[in-house]
Amino acid sequence: MSGRVAAWIAVTVVAPLMFFDVTHRWEEDQDVGSALLWTLVALPVLAATIRARSLLAGTAISLVFLAASAALYRWIIPLSGEADWLAVWGYGLLGAVAGAAIGLRFRERRLKRPGYVAGVLTAVAGVLLAPVVVRLGAEDSTIQYDEGRYGEVTGTVELPAAGRYAIMAMGFSPRNPDCRVGGRQVEKVSIPPADYGGDFATYAWVATFTVPAPGAYTLSCDTGDDDASYTVGDVPRIRGAVASMIHWPVVIVGLLGGIPGLVIIASRYVRRPRLSRPG
Repeated sequence: MSGRVAAWIAVTVVAPLMFFDVTHRWEEDQDVGSALLWTLVALPVLAATIRARSLLAGTAISLVFLAASAALYRWIIPLSGEADWLAVWGYGLLGAVAGAAIGLRFRERRLKRPGYVAGVLTAVAGVLLAPVVVRLGAEDSTIQYDEGRYGEVTGTVELPAAGRYAIMAMGFSPRNPDCRVGGRQVEKVSIPPADYGGDFATYAWVATFTVPAPGAYTLSCDTGDDDASYTVGDVPRIRGAVASMIHWPVVIVGLLGGIPGLVIIASRYVRRPRLSRPG
């Protein structure tokens, strides 16, 4: 089952977010309907490979996976647009029943369990792809962003009120700048959402800082790149849990992505043949 979970995540989470730009224009935003389409297509395949002992069990397990995807795109990575949830569950039920029926027909043919190598590869892929998924999910779940209404980080910036502000990297500027406000270091965004903007320039949210009162503040960003450019604007508004996840340490996000692979390795270890000791 752990191998199927890893495959399900790859098909219903990683693929929709990573391959959207391949099939759509770059200025288009990922919407929840197109993401859930991957889930509905994959659901009958999942139900068939489960090969449960009854049609009801296979259908129920598959619908649990569908519910997990629905929860992901509703609360963790709430993409733009509105899904027709009645249609999603209707088509999902039909796909689950059809796939479970096929799996029941061929239940005697066992699929080979993933081995240690598959588990290691899955874990490594999860570690590498998890930050990418968080970044793309944050971009597609952004409600509003500011391209830098308060000017570029070139010296003194006039800020209208106390509160939090964002530093945005322009174009190909480094995403990990050493920025300071009044000599104090700013809070870096661990996994910067990028690709904000339009035809003129793209922006990435790389840091956040807080000021106690309105007024003029001295800002500087040291990157070693003379062509690097940064602007100051309001903090982007991002929906869902992914809004917090972009601030988590990259190591933690990577470890979360590696869990399915580690589960495969652990399950393989538990089920390995044990040699009996001579009496």
